[in-house]
Amino acid sequence: ALNDPEVLKASIPGCKSLEKTSETEMAATVELKIGPVKAKFDGEVELLNLNPPTSYTISGEGKGGIAGFAKGGADVVLEEAEGGTLLKYDVKADVGGKIAQLGSRLIDSTAKKLAGQFFEKFGEIVEQGKSPDEVA
Repeated sequence: ALNDPEVLKASIPGCKSLEKTSETEMAATVELKIGPVKAKFDGEVELLNLNPPTSYTISGEGKGGIAGFAKGGADVVLEEAEGGTLLKYDVKADVGGKIAQLGSRLIDSTAKKLAGQFFEKFGEIVEQGKSPDEVA
């Protein structure tokens, strides 16, 4: 599910489109509001360090016109746990342009919030066996 473009599209906050362009790359359009700045980012999502079924890195980069750019990613590890699977992640984010002027505290808290929303939505899809359309 972590490699499925439909699951990723439904899980990524603000994702308007996500199309697979190769085995490990996708083109994406994401609309986000960071503080007072609302921006539409067009960019790429890439899956790296693939070690199925235990880990991978998801990395993205997008340009938001006058708002600036955003780069980010997460190292994701799946571990067996009592009663299911434990998903661990470490998120990194970097921004530039108008968005960067909002300050690192707002950027960091927004990145953590977006990561939390992503994995919450992803968990709903996987745990409940729902199709991405049912939770979108």
